[in-house]
Amino acid sequence: MQKISPFLWFDREAEEAAELYVATFANSTILGVSRYGEGAPLPAGTAMSVAFELDGTSFQALNGGPGRPFTEAISLFVRTDAQDEIDRLWAALTSGGGEPGRCGWLKDRFGLSWQIVPSVLGELLGDPDPARSGRAMQAMLGMGKLDIAALRAAAEG
Repeated sequence: MQKISPFLWFDREAEEAAELYVATFANSTILGVSRYGEGAPLPAGTAMSVAFELDGTSFQALNGGPGRPFTEAISLFVRTDAQDEIDRLWAALTSGGGEPGRCGWLKDRFGLSWQIVPSVLGELLGDPDPARSGRAMQAMLGMGKLDIAALRAAAEG
Protein backbone atom coordinates (compact mmCIF):
# COMPACT_ATOMS: atom_id res chain seq x y z
CA MET A 1 0.00 0.00 0.00
CA GLN A 2 1.21 3.47 -0.92
CA LYS A 3 1.84 5.51 2.24
CA ILE A 4 1.49 8.96 0.67
CA SER A 5 -0.98 9.79 -2.09
CA PRO A 6 -2.41 12.93 -3.69
CA PHE A 7 -5.74 14.13 -2.29
CA LEU A 8 -7.73 16.23 -4.78
CA TRP A 9 -10.55 18.60 -3.75
CA PHE A 10 -13.33 19.07 -6.28
CA ASP A 11 -16.53 21.08 -6.05
CA ARG A 12 -18.87 18.25 -7.18
CA GLU A 13 -16.91 16.55 -9.98
CA ALA A 14 -14.73 14.02 -8.12
CA GLU A 15 -16.43 10.95 -9.57
CA GLU A 16 -16.56 12.37 -13.11
CA ALA A 17 -12.87 13.34 -12.88
CA ALA A 18 -11.84 9.92 -11.57
CA GLU A 19 -13.77 8.26 -14.40
CA LEU A 20 -11.96 10.42 -16.99
CA TYR A 21 -8.55 9.75 -15.48
CA VAL A 22 -9.13 5.98 -15.20
CA ALA A 23 -10.32 5.88 -18.83
CA THR A 24 -7.24 7.85 -19.94
CA PHE A 25 -4.46 5.91 -18.23
CA ALA A 26 -3.77 2.19 -18.68
CA ASN A 27 -3.71 -0.07 -15.62
CA SER A 28 -6.09 2.22 -13.75
CA THR A 29 -9.24 1.63 -11.75
CA ILE A 30 -11.73 3.19 -9.37
CA LEU A 31 -11.23 1.45 -6.04
CA GLY A 32 -14.28 2.76 -4.22
CA VAL A 33 -16.82 5.54 -3.89
CA SER A 34 -18.40 6.75 -0.65
CA ARG A 35 -21.58 8.78 -0.98
CA TYR A 36 -23.20 11.54 1.03
CA GLY A 37 -26.28 10.55 3.00
CA GLU A 38 -29.33 12.56 4.07
CA GLY A 39 -28.57 15.85 5.79
CA ALA A 40 -25.08 16.14 4.34
CA PRO A 41 -23.62 19.26 2.72
CA LEU A 42 -24.33 17.86 -0.77
CA PRO A 43 -27.41 15.95 -1.98
CA ALA A 44 -27.81 12.37 -0.76
CA GLY A 45 -26.23 9.93 -3.20
CA THR A 46 -23.63 12.42 -4.45
CA ALA A 47 -20.11 11.01 -4.30
CA MET A 48 -18.34 12.26 -1.19
CA SER A 49 -14.98 10.67 -1.90
CA VAL A 50 -13.50 8.52 -4.62
CA ALA A 51 -10.47 6.29 -4.25
CA PHE A 52 -8.77 5.47 -7.54
CA GLU A 53 -5.50 4.28 -8.94
CA LEU A 54 -3.70 5.56 -12.04
CA ASP A 55 -1.06 3.16 -13.33
CA GLY A 56 0.03 2.15 -9.85
CA THR A 57 -0.39 5.49 -8.07
CA SER A 58 -3.23 5.84 -5.56
CA PHE A 59 -5.35 8.99 -5.38
CA GLN A 60 -8.20 10.24 -3.25
CA ALA A 61 -10.74 12.74 -4.55
CA LEU A 62 -13.28 14.66 -2.46
CA ASN A 63 -16.42 16.52 -3.42
CA GLY A 64 -15.93 19.21 -0.80
CA GLY A 65 -17.87 22.05 -2.41
CA PRO A 66 -16.70 25.30 -3.98
CA GLY A 67 -13.94 27.56 -2.80
CA ARG A 68 -10.88 25.38 -3.27
CA PRO A 69 -9.87 25.69 -6.93
CA PHE A 70 -6.76 24.01 -8.26
CA THR A 71 -3.77 26.17 -9.15
CA GLU A 72 -0.62 25.54 -11.16
CA ALA A 73 1.26 25.37 -7.86
CA ILE A 74 0.72 21.62 -8.06
CA SER A 75 0.48 19.48 -11.16
CA LEU A 76 0.53 15.82 -12.09
CA PHE A 77 3.70 14.98 -14.02
CA VAL A 78 3.33 12.25 -16.63
CA ARG A 79 6.47 10.91 -18.29
CA THR A 80 6.08 9.07 -21.58
CA ASP A 81 8.38 7.65 -24.23
CA ALA A 82 6.25 7.98 -27.37
CA GLN A 83 4.75 10.87 -29.32
CA ASP A 84 1.52 8.97 -29.95
CA GLU A 85 1.01 8.65 -26.19
CA ILE A 86 1.73 12.36 -25.70
CA ASP A 87 -0.84 13.14 -28.40
CA ARG A 88 -3.45 10.76 -26.90
CA LEU A 89 -3.03 12.01 -23.33
CA TRP A 90 -3.07 15.64 -24.46
CA ALA A 91 -6.30 15.12 -26.41
CA ALA A 92 -8.02 13.21 -23.60
CA LEU A 93 -7.08 15.65 -20.85
CA THR A 94 -7.91 18.81 -22.80
CA SER A 95 -11.23 17.42 -24.09
CA GLY A 96 -14.50 18.87 -22.88
CA GLY A 97 -13.13 22.27 -21.92
CA GLY A 98 -9.55 21.64 -20.85
CA GLU A 99 -6.92 24.24 -21.72
CA PRO A 100 -3.60 23.64 -23.45
CA GLY A 101 -0.69 25.42 -21.83
CA ARG A 102 2.96 25.95 -22.66
CA CYS A 103 5.95 23.65 -22.37
CA GLY A 104 3.91 20.47 -22.01
CA TRP A 105 1.50 21.83 -19.39
CA LEU A 106 -2.28 21.71 -19.65
CA LYS A 107 -5.33 22.05 -17.45
CA ASP A 108 -8.07 19.49 -17.68
CA ARG A 109 -11.73 20.54 -17.66
CA PHE A 110 -11.75 20.37 -13.85
CA GLY A 111 -8.87 22.83 -13.58
CA LEU A 112 -6.23 20.30 -12.52
CA SER A 113 -2.80 20.96 -14.07
CA TRP A 114 -0.87 18.20 -15.81
CA GLN A 115 2.57 18.03 -17.40
CA ILE A 116 2.82 15.60 -20.32
CA VAL A 117 6.55 15.21 -20.82
CA PRO A 118 8.65 12.96 -23.07
CA SER A 119 11.33 11.03 -21.18
CA VAL A 120 13.95 12.31 -23.62
CA LEU A 121 13.40 15.92 -22.52
CA GLY A 122 15.60 15.55 -19.43
CA GLU A 123 18.38 14.11 -21.55
CA LEU A 124 18.11 16.94 -24.09
CA LEU A 125 17.98 19.73 -21.51
CA GLY A 126 20.82 18.13 -19.55
CA ASP A 127 23.09 17.64 -22.57
CA PRO A 128 26.69 18.49 -21.61
CA ASP A 129 26.95 20.61 -24.77
CA PRO A 130 25.39 23.94 -23.75
CA ALA A 131 24.54 24.81 -27.35
CA ARG A 132 22.54 21.58 -27.80
CA SER A 133 20.73 21.94 -24.48
CA GLY A 134 20.06 25.62 -25.17
CA ARG A 135 18.50 24.85 -28.54
CA ALA A 136 16.32 22.17 -26.96
CA MET A 137 15.26 24.62 -24.24
CA GLN A 138 14.35 27.31 -26.76
CA ALA A 139 12.33 24.80 -28.79
CA MET A 140 10.48 23.63 -25.67
CA LEU A 141 9.68 27.18 -24.61
CA GLY A 142 7.96 27.75 -27.96
CA MET A 143 5.74 24.67 -27.72
CA GLY A 144 2.42 23.88 -26.12
CA LYS A 145 2.16 20.11 -26.51
CA LEU A 146 5.72 18.80 -26.66
CA ASP A 147 6.95 17.31 -29.93
CA ILE A 148 9.75 14.77 -29.51
CA ALA A 149 10.99 14.97 -33.12
CA ALA A 150 11.06 18.77 -33.06
CA LEU A 151 12.91 18.80 -29.73
CA ARG A 152 15.53 16.38 -31.06
CA ALA A 153 15.88 18.33 -34.31
CA ALA A 154 16.34 21.57 -32.40
CA ALA A 155 19.04 20.03 -30.22
CA GLU A 156 20.86 18.80 -33.33
CA GLY A 157 20.74 22.29 -34.79
